[in-house]
Amino acid sequence: MKSIDRQMLIIFGASGDLTKRKLIPALYELHKGNFLPKNFVVLGTSRSDLTDDDFRNRVVFNSEFLKDESEHAEATKAEFAKKLFYKDLGDGYDTDFTPLKEKIHVLNDEFKINHNFVFYFSLPPSIYETVAKNLAAVDLSVEGVGWKRLIVEKPFGYSLETAKELNKGLQKYFRESQIYRIDHYLGKETVQNLLVTRFSNTIFEPLWNRNYIRHIEITNAESVGVGNRGGYYDKSGALRDMFQNHLMQIVSIVAMEPPISDDPEEIRNEKVKALKALRIMEDDETIFDHTIKGQYTSAVINGEIVKGYRQEEGVAPDSITETFAAIKFYIDNWRWKDVPFYVRTAKRMPTKVTEIVIHFKPSHHHIFKDQDFDTDNKLVIRIQPDEGILIKFGVKVPGQGFNVERANMDFYYSDLDEGNNIMEAYERLLLDAMQGDATLYARADEVEAAWAFVDPILKYWNESKSATVHGYSAGVWGPLHADDLIEGRGFWRNPSKNLADEPSYCVLNIKKNGKKNI
Repeated sequence: MKSIDRQMLIIFGASGDLTKRKLIPALYELHKGNFLPKNFVVLGTSRSDLTDDDFRNRVVFNSEFLKDESEHAEATKAEFAKKLFYKDLGDGYDTDFTPLKEKIHVLNDEFKINHNFVFYFSLPPSIYETVAKNLAAVDLSVEGVGWKRLIVEKPFGYSLETAKELNKGLQKYFRESQIYRIDHYLGKETVQNLLVTRFSNTIFEPLWNRNYIRHIEITNAESVGVGNRGGYYDKSGALRDMFQNHLMQIVSIVAMEPPISDDPEEIRNEKVKALKALRIMEDDETIFDHTIKGQYTSAVINGEIVKGYRQEEGVAPDSITETFAAIKFYIDNWRWKDVPFYVRTAKRMPTKVTEIVIHFKPSHHHIFKDQDFDTDNKLVIRIQPDEGILIKFGVKVPGQGFNVERANMDFYYSDLDEGNNIMEAYERLLLDAMQGDATLYARADEVEAAWAFVDPILKYWNESKSATVHGYSAGVWGPLHADDLIEGRGFWRNPSKNLADEPSYCVLNIKKNGKKNI
């Protein structure tokens, strides 16, 4: 593991839900695993009037999100809580940060932090620039004596124009190399494994191009609806909420060229090149033919009536916001010329799942004729749940003749879990930022390239009279004609919660004496 400098993490918006639900539990797990440096301090700050003890009770001792059932849990929590401090900012974030600077310097001297500071903006993007400006005004963004880093949460912009404004606003006060735009999807172990799958296996990389791949399919499905996020979601929609950030990041890793090395900037350079090669759809006819916009309607699931999207709290009764988005697109470079990519994301699907399916071309010369179309080779990379990799290939059915059926060869991440510390997304991403590793963080030009592709689709969906919102019953795989998007005789792979999808498949993973029985 890379060495970690002594440092302080300053969390803006520390009284909010994200700090309590994600950030502090992630830091606690890093503390338990001895990943944090000995000289490490967390300073929470917000508009709430809290003392150090109030803050510690809120996010550690009285938190339902910080779980530890070990024998020494209370002692571990007490030791961890000593690293946490709090500073009240007063009535707002647009204020003089001199008192905050003084608190930071007191802790810096007491714990010998060496002026290494990470600022975490758990804040609305609308005040990012204000807080960055106020930090710079008291020289807290200046490097030289110690380093300074800034982590910002999504959504990073609402459009290409707002993303550019946000980038410019932050870059006035922090250099681009100091800015870490967090995308928790990239913190998932299986997303990172995409790089290893592609570039460390000679059985895959030589085939990873237009000569051997027919099309690529990416599905992100959630079984839940919008819940209590209706007010936010109705202003966002599936394309902004999932596609522009999480799924475009996955597309960039699937499509990127081999980087020169594993240096973070080399990897990010190649991701940006892939996103800039996206064929942008600008005319209404192309967008109409290559996209499907849907919205879930009320249905009965397992005997329970489920609300339609327009009946959800905070959603306008005549809303045209999409909860289902399916896009067909192309990447205009040598590797992917004319290979269609199909990406869909949706709420209220039959199951929660994210996976990538590489569909290989059939053999050029068919020796065994009249075989089923679905015996074509596929590589399935499951991001969640039941994380793993599945290869589908043809085998001979026992008996006379050459009847071919599909067989599976699979690998499950859980097989590596014994004795290994597989970090949650925020644990990995926070640790990377502490180490100065920006591999899994989005760069400004990366964000803007993704928005450049998404913007024309959003504009068409929101403004064109020919744009249609297709209804689909909650609990099904989207609008009826979703398969029509896929060329030829193709259709979406509608996965089960298990990686292997044959009807006879089951998992017997009862553990005895620490061993898995299958």
